[in-house]
Amino acid sequence: MVHYLKTGAGLESAGNSPAIDVPSIVKGVIEDIRANGDEAVRRYSTKFDRWGPESFKLSNDDIQAAIAKVPEQTIKDIKEAQANVRAFALAQRKSISDFEIETQPGVHLGQKNIPISSVGAYIPGGRYPLLASAHMTILTAKAAGVNHVIGCTPPINGEIPNATVAAMHLAGADEIFILGGVQAIAAMAVGTESIGKVDFIAGPGNAFVAEAKRQLFGEIGIDLFAGPTEILIVADDKANPFTIATDLLSQAEHGPDSPAVLITTSEDSGKQVMRYIDRLLEKLSTAAVAGVSWCAFGEVVIVDNIDEAYTLADKYAFEHVQILTQRPREALERMKNYGAIFLGEKTCVSYGDKVIGTNHVLPTRKAARYTGGLWVGKFLRTVTYQEVTSEKASAELGRLCGRAARAENFEGHARSGDLRAYQYLKDQHQWIEHGQSI
Repeated sequence: MVHYLKTGAGLESAGNSPAIDVPSIVKGVIEDIRANGDEAVRRYSTKFDRWGPESFKLSNDDIQAAIAKVPEQTIKDIKEAQANVRAFALAQRKSISDFEIETQPGVHLGQKNIPISSVGAYIPGGRYPLLASAHMTILTAKAAGVNHVIGCTPPINGEIPNATVAAMHLAGADEIFILGGVQAIAAMAVGTESIGKVDFIAGPGNAFVAEAKRQLFGEIGIDLFAGPTEILIVADDKANPFTIATDLLSQAEHGPDSPAVLITTSEDSGKQVMRYIDRLLEKLSTAAVAGVSWCAFGEVVIVDNIDEAYTLADKYAFEHVQILTQRPREALERMKNYGAIFLGEKTCVSYGDKVIGTNHVLPTRKAARYTGGLWVGKFLRTVTYQEVTSEKASAELGRLCGRAARAENFEGHARSGDLRAYQYLKDQHQWIEHGQSI
């Protein structure tokens, strides 16, 4: 049996702004930039970000000057976090192999994994300068073997975000542009006089950035259709209510529409969590955001047992799922639908967001039912090749192809097969029957 101590205002409505026609606004910006290039980019950047320098691209001297302004400890922390991300990304890359097999004598089939040639990485600014997104996008692309990565990040209050620039440079960006919003996504996707067109764009962003990626998908590849950050915690009666409250708010502060959900087997614990959240919000510096999110999209759900908790959690299919139970690793067998899972009280979603090494660009809005998050594989194209070296095998495949193609009324396909059967086994029946001659 399931009952709610607190419900949200419809989780499916998170991230939707019915008062603003986001798709139309985004379409207009993209088409303007497609037609007018750098002039349009500069116009929108000046309008939205109060930023219109002579060049949006940072020179090497600009980059080094920005890095020099970043505290030494911050640089050390960036390098340590990036070492963790790099280690995991390289392990992922090593797990993806090229291979060739001989399916029958003389028939060779193979697979190759070729990196995308050029990638655009979007690093959000706005409310928070997301340094970690540089690790997750630029560094992961480089670990996959991408040759050229452009990084774009918006100015903050009309100034260069020095720490973000440091993270982008240390992650391996080949070019860095101080440019944000739809104008950055469109410029990278269609190309302008000063910004080269890329093949793929990765990175999170606000509703306008997400919509730009959606509209441009197909013309370029993208990582994910991302919505507001989500957290779901599965807890039993032994979990610490203060820890639960702290971790729920850690994600609610992402934005005013970030769903935060607790599924617990203990009604008493659920009530304690709600009281702790109220107390924590009194002093949390980001309470103006986290409080709105919790009020509108927070939920506390009581279930009879842990089996019911896992079943319900899978229906939510959230981006982040945190397991605070006596046997957290059970979730690896019991759950299927999540972007990333965090096991036990000694870990937390914030580790994944910032430093632990796994990627924080993850599926939202139930997309975890059909896709995982950003990883090195997103930056690779898995392609195949075929070679038949045996005349007998080619002729037998030709006979099979002829029959299979004619079952689908593809006569041209069939004749390609017939030709091989005729050439290598002197198979004249099909050749003559279908009126073929050289």
